[in-house]
Amino acid sequence: MTKETRFNIGYAIAAFLGVLVIQYFLGAAREIAPIPYSQFQELLRSGKVAEIGISDRFIQGTLKEPLPSGHTRFATTRVDPDFAKELQQYGVTYTGQIESTLLRDILSWVLPVLIFFGLWTYLANRFANGAGLGGGLMQIGKSKAKVYVEIDTGVKFDDVAGVDEAKDELREIVEFLKNPEQYGRLGGRMPKGVLLVGPPGTGKTLLAKAVAGEAKVPFFSISGSEFVEMFVGVGAARVRDLFSQAREKAPAIIFIDELDALGRARGVVPYAGGHDEKEQTLNQLLVELDGFDSRTGLVLLAATNRPEILDPALLRAGRFDRQVLVDRPDKRGRVQILQVHMRKAKLAPDVDAEKVAALTPGFTGADLANLVNEAALLATRRGADAVTMADFNNAVERIVAGLEKRNRLLNPKEREIVAYHEMGHALVALALPGVDPVHKVSIIPRGVGALGYTIQRPTEDRFLMTRDELENKMAVLLGGRAAELIVFGHLSTGAADDLARVTDIARSMVTKYGMSERLGHVALEKDRRTFLAGQDLLPPQERDYADETAAAIDEEVRTIVQAAMQRTVKLLEERRDVLERTARRLLEKETLDEAELAQLAGPAGSARSELAAE
Repeated sequence: MTKETRFNIGYAIAAFLGVLVIQYFLGAAREIAPIPYSQFQELLRSGKVAEIGISDRFIQGTLKEPLPSGHTRFATTRVDPDFAKELQQYGVTYTGQIESTLLRDILSWVLPVLIFFGLWTYLANRFANGAGLGGGLMQIGKSKAKVYVEIDTGVKFDDVAGVDEAKDELREIVEFLKNPEQYGRLGGRMPKGVLLVGPPGTGKTLLAKAVAGEAKVPFFSISGSEFVEMFVGVGAARVRDLFSQAREKAPAIIFIDELDALGRARGVVPYAGGHDEKEQTLNQLLVELDGFDSRTGLVLLAATNRPEILDPALLRAGRFDRQVLVDRPDKRGRVQILQVHMRKAKLAPDVDAEKVAALTPGFTGADLANLVNEAALLATRRGADAVTMADFNNAVERIVAGLEKRNRLLNPKEREIVAYHEMGHALVALALPGVDPVHKVSIIPRGVGALGYTIQRPTEDRFLMTRDELENKMAVLLGGRAAELIVFGHLSTGAADDLARVTDIARSMVTKYGMSERLGHVALEKDRRTFLAGQDLLPPQERDYADETAAAIDEEVRTIVQAAMQRTVKLLEERRDVLERTARRLLEKETLDEAELAQLAGPAGSARSELAAE
């Protein structure tokens, strides 16, 4: 007998007993005849009353002979004896009347109870909604996954561009969900879990929706943070409920976004205890991954941009069997992504996706979508009929350097310093071989602290850099400071960011890349950057080398930076006339593009071939 059947039988028995009790009281009430008090006195004087029971307000009893109605039991309401004698003198039929207090009694008991339970329910729902529990306290253990059935995702593989390798990996999942028998004919099985790894904005969530859209199966989408609540055990219950729902609708896809919110490595923080809510939720997820058979047509997809903090038990074979890297797109991928987003915009004939892709190295798919939108907004703002290439150039500058601050007025001396500073960067970049060509130079303030900017455009995607290329990059960064020193004979605070980047490059050359002859081919520091973010987000590590080595590192870094500065100063001193001419032109126009720079610099760029030959 199931629990539901036992529940129904209990209800039936309770209802039957309730009917019996009601019938008993109704039957007892029908056997008693209510009579006036005056009639009771007559029956009493005539000797027809057998026995009575007296209370403070009622008299009940039995008669020796039945009344005309056939009743032998009676009930009446007492009347004050003195008043009864007075009424008897006039032959009046009288009986006692008691004020009915039933409604008042019911309200005095029931109304406070109803108010209490109403207030409790209201506060419980408010608390549940405030804590993100959705349908209230009774729904606390239910999964909050959004279910997209079949083609409700509205996304196909054609809508995802720039990640061809990732799409090829996921097409196998689609084919398996469509035809599991064909894929299992040789004894193989599809992976239980597929982990999409990549920087933010590269299209991991979009890829997961495309898989569901192509396979035309139910798609359960939930964020890792939605499992974890303040109550211990809620997350584990939601994991169980999610997999239970998915099994009922198999074949299906479960997608957990931001898996790092749920799957952080256990025991990372010492003395933090081992039974907190996140760990119980993670343990339940591990159990569910072990408990389902991939041949049933249930596939788990997850996405994260922090794979280095995930628990090793989550990544072992048999759970997340396959990890798919969704990286930043290369130039070809950026062209494909731009073509997808440009379909929705009205473009001018001069817009070329290849040129826009060349301006956006390191941009993710989300960045490129934002770029197309910004360009369309700029064209709309100036009342144009179509989006031009100039709009895309301005949108790139707005995203990279920030919003123009034309109202930020600089005094003439500051404008002059900024002009020479930016032309110092540009002339060094024009003179050195292997350096990205200069796209634009401007002294219009942008963003929070940029008083001017120099934009370089890479000609190709680069993944490795030699020592010579690093030294050239340092020289370009020091070009602004060197120009200030040559022209004005003093230094300003405008090169603070340049100095920080130069010092980081020099220190990395010494401690990470083994490019110091004095210290040799050793790595003295670990990379504190996260796997995908590319920034120093991890806490600094304690050094594992001697104080003498630390002093040698500082000396080597200082030597490398000083050599780069001397080289840059020498290069600009040889082109002092070009520096003066281009800086004056920049002060007049405020912005110079690539063609104008090449015309003004003249033979300054010829040093590329000479230095390359050396």
